[in-house]
Amino acid sequence: MRVLDRLLLLLTGLLAAYQIAVGIDGLTSVPIAAYTVAFGVLLVAGLLLLILGMEVLASPAVVIVSTVIPLSLSLGLVWERLPALRVAYAAFVLLGFVAVLVTRLIPIQNKGPVIVLAVVHGIAGLTITLLPVALALTGRAPLGFALVGLGGALIGVGGLLLSFLRAGRPLLSRESILKVLPGLLLLMTAAFVGGFHFG
Repeated sequence: MRVLDRLLLLLTGLLAAYQIAVGIDGLTSVPIAAYTVAFGVLLVAGLLLLILGMEVLASPAVVIVSTVIPLSLSLGLVWERLPALRVAYAAFVLLGFVAVLVTRLIPIQNKGPVIVLAVVHGIAGLTITLLPVALALTGRAPLGFALVGLGGALIGVGGLLLSFLRAGRPLLSRESILKVLPGLLLLMTAAFVGGFHFG
């Protein structure tokens, strides 16, 4: 791994740690727990990449762990900003995570695991991307809150690149994806931190 990649991953970890320590003060318990889990997993993921290298991405556990970030972030957003949907969305998060867990731990030879993963990540990703932008554009949140949506879009791009790479149909070469990933993680985390700060 290049020195630049290590520096980018270290900065990502520091931003995630900052968000956990400082950036989620003043919220109710469910959003605090959801954001703490999401940024905690991001922090640990950055450190694992920093210590073990990009080879850790080949682990089957990565799919399960990476599901926690969008599900937790989207739950925090919905709980905080859409009170009427709290229970329904919390049920989706729980069932979605269990479905991903089961379809990854039990060997299934059909397309079921891919479909489950696509649906769960798709709904969570769209929530993270579109909800902050919609709230900012309609004046129900400060304009800076739209940066959370930008972070959601970036996490979606990273997820797509890694999904196609794991499926053996990469959109870019493996080397290009691994070169872009540390910078993408940093930009994504910075967008989330900035959006929550200004929102």
